[in-house]
Amino acid sequence: MAKEMQKTSMFIERNPGDYENGDICKNLDDDGRPKRTGTWVTASAHIITAVIGSGVLSLAWAIAQLGWVVGPAVLMAFSFITYFTSTLLADCYRAPDPVHGKRNYTYMDVVRAYLGGRKVQLCGLAQYANLVGVTVGYTITASISMVAVKRSNCFHKHGHHVKCQTSNNPFMVIFACIQIVLSQIPNFHNLSWLSILAAIMSFAYSSIGLGLSIAKVAGGEPVRTTLTGVTVGVDVSGSEKIWRTFQAIGDIAFAYAYSTVLVEIQDTIKSSPPENKSMKRATTLGVSTTTLFYVLCGLVGYAAFGNDAPGNFLTGFGFYEPFWLIDFANICIAIHLIGAYQVFAQPLFGFVEGWCARQWPDSKFITREHAVDIPCYGVYYLNFFRLVWRTSYVVVTAVVAMIFPFFNDFLGLIGAGSFWPLTVYFPIEMHIAQTNLPKYSFRWTWLKILSWACLIVSLIAAAGSVQGLIQSLKTYKPFQTQE
Repeated sequence: MAKEMQKTSMFIERNPGDYENGDICKNLDDDGRPKRTGTWVTASAHIITAVIGSGVLSLAWAIAQLGWVVGPAVLMAFSFITYFTSTLLADCYRAPDPVHGKRNYTYMDVVRAYLGGRKVQLCGLAQYANLVGVTVGYTITASISMVAVKRSNCFHKHGHHVKCQTSNNPFMVIFACIQIVLSQIPNFHNLSWLSILAAIMSFAYSSIGLGLSIAKVAGGEPVRTTLTGVTVGVDVSGSEKIWRTFQAIGDIAFAYAYSTVLVEIQDTIKSSPPENKSMKRATTLGVSTTTLFYVLCGLVGYAAFGNDAPGNFLTGFGFYEPFWLIDFANICIAIHLIGAYQVFAQPLFGFVEGWCARQWPDSKFITREHAVDIPCYGVYYLNFFRLVWRTSYVVVTAVVAMIFPFFNDFLGLIGAGSFWPLTVYFPIEMHIAQTNLPKYSFRWTWLKILSWACLIVSLIAAAGSVQGLIQSLKTYKPFQTQE
């Protein structure tokens, strides 16, 4: 088709006269953007895709560091904190009124509406640094799962004593090629099907890991577990116990966080019933489902492996057989991370494209879209800037992943830096501003205490991540399979 239309990457621009057409008005929301069709179900899928990462399979290691008492307590504590602060943030999507106020499309917009000043720049730095880090980390993790399939088959064929070393780089290239195609999905509103698929995959591999752990426990193989986790002088030294405890607490805290994409998810929900009500319902389902899987995988995994629990009992080969089931689980991890990558990349894509459209509104390269008729799909609006920018981003993240295959240790540090401001500090401060809470009132006081406590968690987790990064740099050997 030769028809061309101008619009930003997030919504279609229309002429003023178009709004006189009743049919068009029916397809637009109160802000002039295409009518949102998301529900609490699709929002729940986005949340589960964002939250339940392959890190669920490493929670057995985290519980092993903390033990039977502190481990479950930390899991439940951060489940509650994430749920509570997420409900506060959901009420801030519209300002000043949570039901009838003006929409805010990004986390930065929300902070600008309620707090303003330099806090907006701090929010943007924390959010987008975290999003970039997550996409690089997912590229590495997905390639590890793909490599695990090949190694699993090698172990099955040649025996467990064979090294079966395989380079991650070809699989990073495959992952990047898939992301280049999926990154052309215009925005978050068109992503529901991918998030639902990814959520199903996360349930699949989590259930497989849980089932294999239960089978190992039922097998009666003796393992050593304790109330306080790994034992000083037996499993680890005193200093290692401290650092590992810090890392485990940080891993659990960050495992629940999805505030970096919460506002963007809420912006996909239709306005009736009110978005904050639907988002709270989605948060309840998402966080409760996540907590259930985290507790089951963490505790049963610890019961299966004891203090020797591996960092990831699927890619780290806590199990070798049945090899076909291990292969299927790792394929599910890779598919899930393909969807999760987009959930975290789309807000970044939208931010850059929106900023460029505002800076150069007359640039046809940036704003013009060309309608292309694709068989079996329909009309797709091709934007050359979107094509170039998103493809370049995916290529850069893949190259960084190849150069720094130990980047996941950096990701722990990035997570420590973004967890407190995005998941705790900003939601609490915006809630205080929105409700005009009196200073030093009971509610104001305990909200501040919660914020400061989570800041301490972020600091000790950051210290643990730095120590882990130093150890990784010391032991790093190029061109070897990363696990």
